Order: sequence, then structure tokens, then C-alpha cells
Amino acid sequence: MSRKPPPQQDELPQKGYDPHVVRNIIEFIKPYKWQFLLALFLMVASSSAAVLGPYFVKFALDEGLAAKSMSALRQAVLLYLLTAMIQWVTIYFRVNLMARAGQSIIYDLRARLFEHLQNLSLNFFSHYSVGRVITRIINDVGVLREFITWAIIAVVRDFVTLIGIIIAMFSMNARLSLLTLLVIPLMVLATIAFRKKARESYREVRTAISWVNSVLAENINGIRVVQAFSRQETNFDFFKNEVNDHNLRTNIFASRVAAVFFPVIDFLGILAMAIVIWFGGTAAQIEQITPGILVAFVLYIDRFFNPIRDLSRRYDSFQSTMAGGERILSLLEAPMEVPDAEDAIEMPPIQGRVIFENVNYHYPDDKRPVLENIQLEVKPGETLALVGRTGAGKSTLVKLLSRFYDPTHGRILIDGHDLRHVSQASLRRQMGVVLQDPFLFSGTVMENIRFGRLLASEQEVMDAARAVGAHEFIMRLREGYDTPVEEGGLLLSVGQRQLVSFARALLANPRILILDEATSSVDTQTEQVIQKALARLLEGRTAFIIAHRLSTVINADRIIVLQKGQIVEQGTHSQLLSRGGLYQKLYKTGFTDEWLDEKDTLHF
Repeated sequence: MSRKPPPQQDELPQKGYDPHVVRNIIEFIKPYKWQFLLALFLMVASSSAAVLGPYFVKFALDEGLAAKSMSALRQAVLLYLLTAMIQWVTIYFRVNLMARAGQSIIYDLRARLFEHLQNLSLNFFSHYSVGRVITRIINDVGVLREFITWAIIAVVRDFVTLIGIIIAMFSMNARLSLLTLLVIPLMVLATIAFRKKARESYREVRTAISWVNSVLAENINGIRVVQAFSRQETNFDFFKNEVNDHNLRTNIFASRVAAVFFPVIDFLGILAMAIVIWFGGTAAQIEQITPGILVAFVLYIDRFFNPIRDLSRRYDSFQSTMAGGERILSLLEAPMEVPDAEDAIEMPPIQGRVIFENVNYHYPDDKRPVLENIQLEVKPGETLALVGRTGAGKSTLVKLLSRFYDPTHGRILIDGHDLRHVSQASLRRQMGVVLQDPFLFSGTVMENIRFGRLLASEQEVMDAARAVGAHEFIMRLREGYDTPVEEGGLLLSVGQRQLVSFARALLANPRILILDEATSSVDTQTEQVIQKALARLLEGRTAFIIAHRLSTVINADRIIVLQKGQIVEQGTHSQLLSRGGLYQKLYKTGFTDEWLDEKDTLHF
């Protein structure tokens, strides 16, 4: 196995300053500009007070102690305490203000990410693992929160402090000020050298943690399969020696880069202080400068390099923000492959007449056709069974009907309305889908049945459950309809989850119903219960059934046989048997695959 994470589609070329990322961060900040401006004002006040502190120390030494003036000393001490009080008050309000504004911005960003994810096409999620998406919403957004809440104002504060200190030092002694600034070129060279390494290392860190989250999510979601095949030790070795080890090494490398750079900055600060003390002390001995100026310079130098050190650390944060911002924007800017048209109308109440007009489809990243020349008309209330080998195009056909994808050629009409010209929400409100592996959300049984019709009464929920044969097992649960099912419905069996999904579909009262191998995961006894409920579920509805069991399709009004994306046969069960085609061959082999040539293999 590779010791590096697999390539990801959203890995973008590395940049230092990315104006696109910065512009988008500013857009999120704009609604809170007044909070930022007030915080900026408070920051200027606190920085100014901090700059004045050493000057009052100089005043106390030269005008108070040296001149033996108690009033001047008292005045200097009071002014020094006043600057400290101003700093405390302004910092307190600024921190609270920025914390609230920063959290509000992140609230807006996460809400926008969640909304965007809800509208992305299924093709997007086939290329992005759950762990990678979660990394963006949690980790990368967290990096932005730190930058917006603390770093932006801190950078301005550092620059204001630096400018104030430089002005104060030059006003006292230009020669000592120039000596202090001698180390600045060395700092610039060190920062340039650090910049390239930091950019690469923090990019690797973000990629590594994304891989960790992806593998964790995959293993947790597949824990039953992992345990069933006793893969715990193998998976642990892979996670420990490949995934986690890569994350460890990238973080250690990033720490080593920082460990070299920051001590260099500290050493240069000490060097500047030593130069000032040496030359300033010499000048003080011959009375060219006062002791107060020398002490003030020492204090200013310490405060001068604090913002420089802080700016160096902020560069670390800046690099992480650019990398995290790129990832977040790549997610936010992921195109909606199936958008509503600008003039899309609300789908009126439908009868359920469905027409496929010469429909072709291929996936965006694969030009091989999945469906070709599909010509099909389904009458209102007709039950259509779709059969065919794996990959024949059955699921793709119903996904086109649900408008999870758009045909690459041709069109689909419902009651005469082209699906491209109606809003997806109004279309799907009148459709119900029951999947092979039904997904239940965290919450109660009642809440899951109500998922497609939130205002349904308790009695309506119970009636729907009774109609599909779910009421009895629900009442045997610990708290009946109020029993929590946990995420994914893990507290229920596969058959019980399927019955709940049937009740959910029935309660939504759709005009078009799609059953995607909805009985393939249940036992024979549960299937018998479901078969009794299907007549009620399908009554008066246009239905598309994908199934591999004869009992599910034998009573369909029409059976469509698909092969290599084309309709090769259609008719009732008896009609297809009499024609002697693939359907008859499948029937004669008892609906099993092992007696069929691969070219003829069908799955029902």
C-alpha cells in the first residue's frame, strides 16, 4: 500500500497569498463590518496605550528620580497605570466583540456549506468521501474561525504597534533606532526561507488529516463488514502504519520547520537588544543619552520584537487559512450539475403519465453510454417492473426520472411537463423512493415515518404503518413509535427498517413511486408481509419497480427488460414467457445466474 494519501480531485495548486480566497473571506465578513470597525478602534486604543508605557518609564527615571521630583514621579506612575487600565478595558471588549463576530461568521459559513451540500448532485458524492467532506466543514472551517476571530485584528494590531514603537524610538534617539533596525534585513531573509517550507508543510498537514478522517469514516460506516471478515487487525495496521504514520510525519516536519524559524527570530531580537545595550550604555557613560532613554529603548526593543514574532506565527496561521480556504471554496464552488432553470415552474398536482423521449445518458467523467435511445410511455397508475443484468441501466433510469441526473440527449416528461422546466423540489414532493438499503435518521420511529410529511398526525402515521404491516413490530419496541432508532436505524433489523421506509413512502402519498430492489434485503417471511402491503402501496400510483425476485415483478402491469442500456423486451409476465427471449430463459433457470452466459445474465 502507498504511504501517501490517494490523489484527491480537489487538491489545488499550492499558493501563498490567494486573492480569490481573501475576497471570499471578506464577503463573509461584510455583514459584520461594524463589529470589525469597532474592534479596530479598540485595538488602536490598546496598542497606543501599550506604546506609551515605556515612555512614561523614561519620564519617571529622567524627570522623577534623576531630578528628584516626587510630583513628576507620581505623575509618571499614574499615567503608566492609566495606560495599563486602558489596555485591560479595550482588550476585554475587543476580545468579546471579535469572539461573537467570528462565531457568527462561521455560523453563516457552515450553514451555507450545509445548504450547498444538500443540493449537489449524486455524481459529486460518488467522488468525495464522507471523511473529506467532514474535514472541510469541521477542520478547515475551524482554521478559518481562528483566523477571522483572532488573526485579522491581531495582524493590524501588530503593525500599529510596530509603527508606534518606531516613531517613539526615533523621537528619543535616531542613532539607537537605526542600530535596532540593523537586524531587520536578517529577519526578512529568514522569513523568505521559512515561507516556502511552511507553505509546503501545512499543505501536507491538511491533506494528511483529510485522509485520516476519510479512512476513519469509511471504517466506522463499514464496521459490520470489518468485523464479519475479521479485518480489525489488518485495518488497524493500515491505519497505524500508513494513514496515521503519514499524518504524524507531516506534522513533525511542519513542527521542525517552525522549530528552526521561531528561535531565529528570538535570537535576532536578543541580538538587537545586545547592540542597543552596548552602544547605549557606552553613550550613557559619557552622558550622550540619559539612563531613562536607555531603559525605554530596552523596553521598546522587547515590545518591538513581540509583534514581529507574533506576525511570524500569524504567517503560520495564514498558510493554514489559505490551504483551508482553498478547500472550502472548492466545496462551495462545486457546480450543481442539475440546477433548476431560471424560469422553472412549480410542478402542478400530477396524474403520473411518464414519457421517455429518445433518452440517452452517460456520466460526466465517462463517455460510454449507460442508456441509449430509451423510448417509453407509462400510463397513470401503471406498475412497471425493470429487470436486467447489473449495469444494464435500471437504477440510472429511475435516477433520471427523479432528476438526480439530466439526460445527455432526449427528454423526460411527466404529464406533459419537461422535467428540466420544473423545480426539483416540486417534482420530488410528488415522488416516493424506497431503496434496497433504507436509511433511517437519528430520532424516533414516528419522526422517521413523518420524514416526507412533517405535519402528518399520529393517527395518519399509525395508519400508514398498519397498511404496510409495520405497526405490530413497532408496538413491540420499548417505547413504541417514540423509540429512538439511532443513526442509520441500527437498532432495527434490515426488514424492520424496510417496513418503516415503506410506511414513510406511503404516508408521503406520492403520485409516482420508485422501489429500487426494495425487497431484496428482507427475509422470506418479511417479504410476504411486504407483498401484502404492496397492493395498497401501489394502488392508484404510477410505480417503477427494480427487483430481482419473481414474486415482486410477476404481477406488474408491464415488465421492461434492459440490456446494455437499451430496452430489449417489454410486456407482461405471460407475454414475455411466450416470446422465448431472455426473460423466458431467466424464468426457466429459476431466476438464478449460474446457468446463464454472462452476456445473457439478468438480475431481478
